[in-house]
Amino acid sequence: MELAPHHYSFLLLRTIHALHVIPHPPPPRRLLPPLRSMILRMNSKSVGRFNVKEVYEEQSSAINGGYDNISLLPDCILDHILSYLPTKEAVATSVLSKRWKYLWIFVPILNFDDSLLYSSQFEFRHSINVTCFMNFVDKVLLQRDKSNIERFRLSCRVCFSASRVNEWILSAVKQNVQELDLCLFVEEPFVLPACVFDNEILKVIKLEMNCNLHLPPRISIPCLKTLHLRLVTFPNDNNTVQSLFSSCPFLEELAVLDCEWMNLKRISITIPSLKILIIDDLPFCSVDDLRGCEISIDAGNLIFFKYSGYLSNKINIYGHSSSALALINIPTLSGRRREIGHRTVKLFGGLVNVSSLRISSGTIEALFHAEDMMDNLPKFENLTFLELRGEFRKHSIKLLIKLLQRMPKLEFLHFCEGLGQCEDDSGMKLLPDCALSSLKTVDYKNFCGTNTEIWFLRFLLKNAVVLEKMNVYWSKNSLKDPMNQREIKEQLHALPKGSLHCALLITT
Repeated sequence: MELAPHHYSFLLLRTIHALHVIPHPPPPRRLLPPLRSMILRMNSKSVGRFNVKEVYEEQSSAINGGYDNISLLPDCILDHILSYLPTKEAVATSVLSKRWKYLWIFVPILNFDDSLLYSSQFEFRHSINVTCFMNFVDKVLLQRDKSNIERFRLSCRVCFSASRVNEWILSAVKQNVQELDLCLFVEEPFVLPACVFDNEILKVIKLEMNCNLHLPPRISIPCLKTLHLRLVTFPNDNNTVQSLFSSCPFLEELAVLDCEWMNLKRISITIPSLKILIIDDLPFCSVDDLRGCEISIDAGNLIFFKYSGYLSNKINIYGHSSSALALINIPTLSGRRREIGHRTVKLFGGLVNVSSLRISSGTIEALFHAEDMMDNLPKFENLTFLELRGEFRKHSIKLLIKLLQRMPKLEFLHFCEGLGQCEDDSGMKLLPDCALSSLKTVDYKNFCGTNTEIWFLRFLLKNAVVLEKMNVYWSKNSLKDPMNQREIKEQLHALPKGSLHCALLITT
C-alpha cells in the first residue's frame, strides 16, 4: 500500500531547509506549499538537463489538493533532493511508494554515520546496533546503482571491524569516488587502503583519524584540490610525508588541524596552486615543548592563511599573494615566552605582502616578549585592513603602537573587544605613520570608558587627518551606569579632530 504524501513530507522537509528555500516553516500537513515555494525560489537553478522552473510549469496543471505532487518531478531532481539526506534516511524513502522504491540507488552521494543508530552514548558498543550498521552499509553498497560516486562520507568506530571499513572504502574508490570524507575513531593501529593515496580520480580527501597516518611507498594524487587532515600523527619518515605534500600538484586547499608533527624534523610545502592554508597547531603535549617540526611554506598564489597555536612548530612563509588575508591566533603564553616571541616575529616576516590581517591580543603579547627583535619586523606596505581580537594587557598597548608604525597604508582598524580594562599610557607618545596618511575607518567595540581607551581614541581622532568615521560601541557593563556613560560620551564628542570630515558615532 502506498503512503499519503503527508507521511513522508516531514522527511523531505529537512532537505528543503538545507536548500535554504523556506525560513523556519511549520510542519505542513501536505508537502505541496513548501514544494511550490522551493521550486519557485530555485527558478534560476537547474539540475542535470532540467530547469526546475520549467518542470514546475509543466506539472502545474496536475498539482492540486491531495495528490502526490512531488513524485511528478523527474528522477534527477528527486535524486538531487535525496542527496541532501543522510543515506539512512534516503534509503528509508523506498517504502513510500513504487515510484520511490529504487530512487535511492541512483543517489551519487553516500553519507554513513554510525552515531545515528544509537540512542545514547552508552549504547555504541551494543552488538545489535553494530551489526545493524555494518549490514546496512554492506547492503547499500551492494544494491546501489554502479554509477560513479560523487561523495562518500563515513563516520564510524573502526574497532568494530577494520577489514569491513577498508572494504567500504575500496568499494567507493572502485566506483570512482571524487570526494572522500572519513571520520574514523581508532583504538588500534589502522592502515587505509593504498589506493586512497595512489588515485587519479580523487579531488577531495578529508581525513579525521586519531592514530598514526601510515602512508604507502607510492603516493600520487594528481587531481586532488582539497586535503584536510585532522588528529593524525605523522610517521617518523620525512621523505614519505614530504611525498604526500609534493604529490598534489594542483592542490588548492590544505588544512592540517590538531595533528602531531613531533616525529618530523623538517617539511617543505611548496605548492604553487595552493590558495587556502589552515594550520591549527595546538599541542598534544606541554606548551613548553618546542621541539616540533620546521615547516616551510612556499605558495605564491596563497590568498588565505590561518594559523592557531603556540608555535611549537616553526612556521616559515616564503610566498603568498599580495591580496592575501592572514589570521594569526597565538594564545596567551605561560612559558618559553622569549623563544615563542622570536618565532612570532619570524612568522610575521613572511606575511609582509598581505592586504588584510586579523590577530589576537595574545599574538601582540608574543611580539612583546621579542621586543628586542621588533626592529626586524618589515613594513607591511600592502596592508589596508587590521582586525584585533581579544582584550589587551597593559604592556601590549605600547607594542600595538609600534606595530601600527609598520603599517603605513592602513585604512581600516577594527577592535573586536576593545583594549580591555588596562590602565597604561606609557609609550603612547609615538605617532604611527598610518594615522597621518591613510587611516579612514576605526571600529571600536566593547568600550568601557577607561582613561587608556579615551587617550587612545583622542590620539586617533587628533592625528588621523583623513579619518572618515569612528564607530564606538559600549560594553554591556557600561550600560549599567547611564550617568557616567553620558559624561564620557560628551567628553569624546568634545575631543579635537584632525579630520574635518570625521563622523563620530557612539552607540550600544
